[in-house]
Amino acid sequence: MAMLRLLAIGLLSGLVVVPFWSGPRGDGFEHARFAVLTALGMGQFLTVPVALVLGFVLAVMGSWTRPPGHVLGAITTAFGVIVATQARPAMDWIDGRPSGLGDPDGESVIAFLAFASGVVTILVGLFIILIRWSGYEPQATPGRQRGPRRYGRKRRYGRKSGRRVPRAEGHSP
Repeated sequence: MAMLRLLAIGLLSGLVVVPFWSGPRGDGFEHARFAVLTALGMGQFLTVPVALVLGFVLAVMGSWTRPPGHVLGAITTAFGVIVATQARPAMDWIDGRPSGLGDPDGESVIAFLAFASGVVTILVGLFIILIRWSGYEPQATPGRQRGPRRYGRKRRYGRKSGRRVPRAEGHSP
């Protein structure tokens, strides 16, 4: 579950690079859209591997086993829809504009990767929502207690501790 949660966080964290990326090369909304999609792709290229390695380490350690929440799934799905719906018109714009304004083949690849990233983000978000709606709850790892104790100190005697309480002879309960 840590891998899935951190994959979603890594996909969303690609936005961190957008403010630091250079501005669009031309004027107009289409150039700005393409610049943001390029920055998002570069940000995800940096953040997703880091998040997956961190998720793998947490999964091996057995911590953070609770499934991701509905909110993370909804935000991830909505973010993927936005990216995919912006990347598709960018691909059409790149294919339809006159040549000589840049490398159309390289820009088409970048726009296609942004579209693929949006689709993958949608699938990750829907998978998180599906896991939460199904009621999946992973089993606790052996030897580890889940959550805080409810009754304070552990009982040392009696039936709750698992040991048998000897009965005194001659008494009836």
